[in-house]
Amino acid sequence: MNIYPENFEQKLSFDVIREHIVAKCLSPMGEELVFAMSFSWDYATVTRHLTQTHEFVQIIQSKMDFPTAYFLDMRHTLLGVDRDLSAWLSAEEVGDLVNSLETITSIVDFFVLPTTSGVYPELKKLAEKVAVFPIILEEGGKLLDKTGQIRDNASRELASIRKRKIEAEKDVARSMQAALRSAQSQGLVAKDVPIDMRGGHFLIPVTASNKRKIKGVVRDSSGSGKTFFIEPETVVEACHRLRELENDERREIARLLTVFTNLVRGELMALMHAYSFMGDIDFIRAKALFAIRIDGTMPLMKNRPHVYWHQAIHPLLDMMLRQENKRAEPLGIYLTEEHRILIISGVNAGGKSLCLKTTALLQYMLQCGILVPVGKNAEGGIFERLFLNIGDGQSLESSLSTYTSHLTHMRNILSYHDDRSLILIDEFGGGTEPQVGGAIAETLLERFNSERSFGLITTHFQNLKRYAYQTEGVRNAAMLYDLVGMRPLYKLAIGTAGSAFAFEVARRIGLPEDVLLEASHKVADVDLVLTDPLEGMVTEVVQDSVEMLEVDITEEDLTDAMIIENVLEDPAIRPLKKGDRVRVKGQQIVGILMEIQGSLGKVAFGELLSNIKMIRLELASD
Repeated sequence: MNIYPENFEQKLSFDVIREHIVAKCLSPMGEELVFAMSFSWDYATVTRHLTQTHEFVQIIQSKMDFPTAYFLDMRHTLLGVDRDLSAWLSAEEVGDLVNSLETITSIVDFFVLPTTSGVYPELKKLAEKVAVFPIILEEGGKLLDKTGQIRDNASRELASIRKRKIEAEKDVARSMQAALRSAQSQGLVAKDVPIDMRGGHFLIPVTASNKRKIKGVVRDSSGSGKTFFIEPETVVEACHRLRELENDERREIARLLTVFTNLVRGELMALMHAYSFMGDIDFIRAKALFAIRIDGTMPLMKNRPHVYWHQAIHPLLDMMLRQENKRAEPLGIYLTEEHRILIISGVNAGGKSLCLKTTALLQYMLQCGILVPVGKNAEGGIFERLFLNIGDGQSLESSLSTYTSHLTHMRNILSYHDDRSLILIDEFGGGTEPQVGGAIAETLLERFNSERSFGLITTHFQNLKRYAYQTEGVRNAAMLYDLVGMRPLYKLAIGTAGSAFAFEVARRIGLPEDVLLEASHKVADVDLVLTDPLEGMVTEVVQDSVEMLEVDITEEDLTDAMIIENVLEDPAIRPLKKGDRVRVKGQQIVGILMEIQGSLGKVAFGELLSNIKMIRLELASD
């Protein structure tokens, strides 16, 4: 099991990505490859596909004159004449074959000629394996003129036939004019009567009383029976000679097309490979055009599980927002060997799920060979398995509850995850009693971590946040929220846990203070109570950290940027003071003592601000 669940693509709207790329294709050959595009965990394959697309982006952006005419799919036609040895290519099919082969030749020349050789190495490797067909093109050029018609001089016999055919056509015209003048002079037809053409015959319309006075063949009559249409005898003879020549012409053309078709049959396998190459180029070009549209780039790829993306953007959201002259907020997403699992928390509708979907979609795109919208110096890796659990997963057919469905997904993930897996879970442990759900979620998280799996998990559970603070390989992250403006910032701060800000939001909307106070006493840990932030100080501190994330920094810098460093005196010889790095006795979570109010200390744990009894606090050692 490499991708879970089966509807992974639909859950992430990857089918929409396919549709956008298909729209850029020039031929059915390219479209087929878009629909056949699939997730690969082979490092060489993924990097080759990414590099090919990256090189074609350079071609487009350099505005080089790349051949794009006549991307015609001739595979079905070629296979048809291969199956039926009595069949031959039509003149139209010969024209399409010649035009498309000329395009293939131009593409091959583009990559292998000295002017561009070495500039696009991966695309050159593709082109070097493709045969060109100068003899077929030469013979096709001899056979067809620029309008796609069989040339008069395609053979000596055809030239002779067509010369005699022209004379025969003139004889038909002369014979017809002579017969008409004779009928007019005899008063059998009016002076201004027009020549009629029916069923390929030149006819003179005469009255019923005169039909036997003109030698010839009656070919038709009017509905009333008053008018008959006669082909004069001399014209019949001239037309017969003309038709014989027309038959000779068709036979000679068939012979010429058969000779050309036999030439093509001898190169069938090489021709099929050439059209496969044209499909590849069409596919790569379409991916490149889509990459340009979404500002997609190729990160530095590593042959191991690794996510180190600066300014990662959800491409479909960004495309939608651009229509409103807006842009999606970039995210810094980092999953490395040192910090493999990210626990993301924060206010509802604050962007946690978006962060998870962005990670899942970009990684899947990357391993499908599609360039992704990430910042400069980003690094990408290869996962052998991707597991996604997002949405409630309810099914009317199976009558599964949200939590039952959630546990079913967890069972399947637990059965297959390993150290090359990326696990993406939204609202981990949700859907049931918090204590039970939190306990099961923490146990599962321990299993994921023990197998050294990678993951990005969203949650509200405090025990998971605490686990992330205390456990090697797991790290907290918060989706930032502007409490002053009461709006999500859609920015990710790594290294600090987020808060649902239930008390703050309730206070902002005017819930009575006595209600909040009484509710605070009902919290399981009475001493750890959320309070109103100090004039937005926490938001400002964390937001500064996010801005630091957006520059080119090392992973160690990234961790340090989430912590406010303070130079502390020896903890054994002085009391706590404002600005100290402190923790609750017996716990590992470190915060900043923002203010002392009597027996209470106001402590900032990242974005979370809490009132804690001073007697329970101790100075955190470095």
